[in-house]
Amino acid sequence: MEHNQNQQDVDMEAILDVMGCKTRRDIMDLLREEPRFVSEISQELQIGQKAIIEHLRAMEDVGILTSSTKKVVRGRPRKYYDMPNDVNVHITITKNSFNVSFSEDLLNPHNDIKQLPSGDEWSKLLDIEKRIDQGHTEAIEELKAQIRLYDNLKERAEYILERTYNRY
Repeated sequence: MEHNQNQQDVDMEAILDVMGCKTRRDIMDLLREEPRFVSEISQELQIGQKAIIEHLRAMEDVGILTSSTKKVVRGRPRKYYDMPNDVNVHITITKNSFNVSFSEDLLNPHNDIKQLPSGDEWSKLLDIEKRIDQGHTEAIEELKAQIRLYDNLKERAEYILERTYNRY
């Protein structure tokens, strides 16, 4: 997948490394609930703070997590980690290829592009885009089929909306 120059270049190996580690997935599970600071995560998972910091740094480097420092009533300000967006990783393994795609818009919080929803259709579209970018021209027909499907869905949604307006 090609990246725009203003987008953060996210390495496929780094994403797989982050997602392949159970401790990192456990950290993500905690952060989906609410932002937390290092010692909270360390206590909850019963893992040393130094190890937690390294895991958090790796996840922040690929853009899955964000951090912010907040002042507390007593003591030093605390650095909180948060997982503000859904992350969608799609792995396709075939006889001839191995592709990993992800929602770059969601991984890059500095991106100005409107966030798109995660899910199977979004993953499929990203996969098609990546294959086209890699020169797999057969994916163009698949993209055309997806566009027809989206057009049909849009028409149906507009019909339902129009019908609803006429009722009320």
